[in-house]
Amino acid sequence: MVLQAIFILVALFTIGCALMVVLHRNLFISALFLIASFFGVAVIYVLLEAEFIAVAQILIYIGAIATLIVFAIMLSRGMMTGRTSPRNAQALWAGLGSVILGIALLYVVAYRVQWPVVQKDVPADAIARLGSALVGRYVIPFEVASVLLLAALIGAVMIAREKEV
Repeated sequence: MVLQAIFILVALFTIGCALMVVLHRNLFISALFLIASFFGVAVIYVLLEAEFIAVAQILIYIGAIATLIVFAIMLSRGMMTGRTSPRNAQALWAGLGSVILGIALLYVVAYRVQWPVVQKDVPADAIARLGSALVGRYVIPFEVASVLLLAALIGAVMIAREKEV
């Protein structure tokens, strides 16, 4: 009962932060709410006893992607100083489309998908096999993702740097 209450509180916190990401007018503060939302998802993973995924959530999303987003925002001075508007003319249509898509997805998930339930124990060496897969079979995709993040950071710096006159 206590875990359910904690889960509901963390879920409400995560949803609230996710809403503030898209509703706040300041882009930098939206990025901070995104980090809080990522952290809420990591806490939900801990409550679901998926500690490895929680640590991966913190390392990859908070440690890498959120930091990259914050650096990109700080390097693009136009958004930080208010010279450009974070809003555009399609905001109403985008919101309407999002609501329609959300309703359609809820309908499909709730009424059209038969979710299989499998009662199977987790193998004792599951964590060791997952670790071996990440440094063995899946090392190339893992390294490609890190190079991609590095290239995005370098691209953001190159785009945002001040032009010399």
